Amino acid sequence: MIKLEDNEIHLWFTFPDKMTDNRLLRQYQQLLSVEEHKRWQRFHFAKHQHQYLMTRALIRTTLSRYLEGSPETWQFSKNDYGKPALYPAQNLFFNLSNTETLIVCALSRQQDIGVDVETLQHKSSTVEIAQRFFSAQEVEALLNCPKSQQRQRFFQYWTLKEAYIKARGLGLSQPLEQFSFSFNASQKSLKLSFHEPLKENPKYWQCWLLKVTSIHYAAICIFNPTAIIYKLQAREVIPLKSEMNFDYNLLANSSF
Repeated sequence: MIKLEDNEIHLWFTFPDKMTDNRLLRQYQQLLSVEEHKRWQRFHFAKHQHQYLMTRALIRTTLSRYLEGSPETWQFSKNDYGKPALYPAQNLFFNLSNTETLIVCALSRQQDIGVDVETLQHKSSTVEIAQRFFSAQEVEALLNCPKSQQRQRFFQYWTLKEAYIKARGLGLSQPLEQFSFSFNASQKSLKLSFHEPLKENPKYWQCWLLKVTSIHYAAICIFNPTAIIYKLQAREVIPLKSEMNFDYNLLANSSF
């Protein structure tokens, strides 16, 4: 059983492409609930089936590292905006994010947490999306970047904003232009600010921006009203097979 301290956030990363063992994949299928199995079968493309299966295997096996219970027994609920939680509730908060090439699970003991991972290989019109959804401050900062850096800066903002709304548990009902992130790359400092009509206090939030591979960014946000100084711990895992330390590059974080 792994101990998760009150001032720790644990991150578990898995790369779906590393799992090609059909025996283990069949084991993962046995972990799915009836509803999860139906959803898994509804995916039209094999790569999406594989990604979903790896995501469910990751969360189910990870929970069994911290709580008494076998992976196939965990049950989940969702709030009105689709954010999952353990059912019945326990003193463990988690959040998941995935791309086709990387999946991450974040856990904490104290508060709801949000995590997001994005890949630079994602095909999108970055500036146009930012102008439509980001705050005015973020759009200005993005446009002031050299064109060669705009794509990576867009995904840094997007990852942070996704992590925040996932921590809030409100999904995209929370307009993205109502809050802003800014950061100083040389000082690795990160700032979150809120605009009307939000009444949130940015001092109650702690956020991190990570570069986890040459093409992936990850962001973590957690509500932190008691000003705990959180420490991140990261591991790479192939569920039911192996695990190892996972190195990442901390690009920026908010501090108290």
